[in-house]
Amino acid sequence: MHKYSATPRRVVVVAPERVVAFDFAIPFEVFSRPELQGAYDVVGCAERPGVVATTTGIGLCVEEDLSVFAGAHAVIVPGHDLATRPSGALLRALSAARERGTRVASICTGAFLLAEAGLLDGRTATTHWQHAARLAAEYPAIRVNPNVLYTEDDGVFTSAGVSAGVDLCLHMLERDLGAAPALDVARSLVMPRHRVGGQAQYRPAPLVNASGPVAEVLRLVAQRAGEVRTVSELARRANVSVRSLHRHCLELTGYSPGEWLAREKISLACRLLEDPALTVDDVAQRAGLGTAANLRARFASVLGVTPTAYRQAFAPLPARGR
Repeated sequence: MHKYSATPRRVVVVAPERVVAFDFAIPFEVFSRPELQGAYDVVGCAERPGVVATTTGIGLCVEEDLSVFAGAHAVIVPGHDLATRPSGALLRALSAARERGTRVASICTGAFLLAEAGLLDGRTATTHWQHAARLAAEYPAIRVNPNVLYTEDDGVFTSAGVSAGVDLCLHMLERDLGAAPALDVARSLVMPRHRVGGQAQYRPAPLVNASGPVAEVLRLVAQRAGEVRTVSELARRANVSVRSLHRHCLELTGYSPGEWLAREKISLACRLLEDPALTVDDVAQRAGLGTAANLRARFASVLGVTPTAYRQAFAPLPARGR
């Protein structure tokens, strides 16, 4: 466990009206972990302290106002209901904080608030993929990348939704204190050690939850995707024509049979890469992708990372001495 004797870094988490409660809690869960031994002072604030409404209907009791921005090491804006427009006071406070050199960050739709404050102009940023097109349309000065987990651009950070907010906070933590404390916190949160910001989410193909004979075959094939080589073979297993399989597969997964099968092979390869005893060539062959070169190409196109980067993120942690 690491110990820090320096003055704690203040991390301020803003609560706009109708804030996403999960997003609001993420910085507290990351930066307030006991593993950090007081390295951070995490404070929640709102323009009008008191009970702040959330998107889930519960209320958050927030005691501090925007004055806590003064002296902050970082200010983080969680996701919030986009129907609620930010006030001028909050926008000015964010701009002033950034002018003082404070790091500013957003989780999910919090990017819209940073954008409205002008803090994302000329920068690369992201948000939840469902809102990326709107962000790009409303703020054309931003280079919106909807395919990444998080971005960092000269002290301004943005992230996609849900767990990507955890990835971003772990990234910020590592930038502050180094890899070892970030690893300790990730382990405590039962998170991967590191997911690079430029990668896509790891589950490359949707799960098939529907009923019926074709859905059942797809579920079985998903478990043994390396054994199925062609769409024709998949159709024979489902006892349907290739044309019928194409229609069923689109309805059940959103992908053509060929694309779905390729993504399931990538899913299998991901699981195999977690075994350090297997080489990349071994993984490619067992996943039915043939060669290591083909595996790398598939990973690049579907996940945006290399097999080696995936393995580094998900390989079992070595036992630590005491």
